[in-house]
Amino acid sequence: MPRLTDNGGLKIFLYFIGKPRDPHANRIAEEFLKRTSRYARCEMKEIQPGRFDLFTRHPSAFKVFLDPAGETMTSEQFTALIERSEREGRDLLFLVGGHDGLPPEWKPRADLLLSLSAMTFPHELARAMLAEQIYRAYTTLRGHPYPR
Repeated sequence: MPRLTDNGGLKIFLYFIGKPRDPHANRIAEEFLKRTSRYARCEMKEIQPGRFDLFTRHPSAFKVFLDPAGETMTSEQFTALIERSEREGRDLLFLVGGHDGLPPEWKPRADLLLSLSAMTFPHELARAMLAEQIYRAYTTLRGHPYPR
């Protein structure tokens, strides 16, 4: 998926491992990132760990990897994470693992392991839920009525 816009200095990267199979869930994630592009530059794409070194490509980005054993957050805490990155001028990189999860050698290199829920969801749905939370955080920070 191409870049959505060039707004703002902060950039949001939403990477995922594995083929995007469900077009409906993919459209939901794309729509929320398109909305978020009013506030920050956004990019979503599939990566293959053996061919893409996100640590070299994004050395200074704050890396948040989705993991079932990760930390849980409220929407307010997630908004604070976005706000801190904006304040620090630090890009945010989110990674959703494939059907086998995250590459084991990558997990310890994350700045934050985040769990969206104690429940298990398909990866396409996790991307859509994450993209919605990113949009919710930005609208909250900008005083937009969406989060009500």
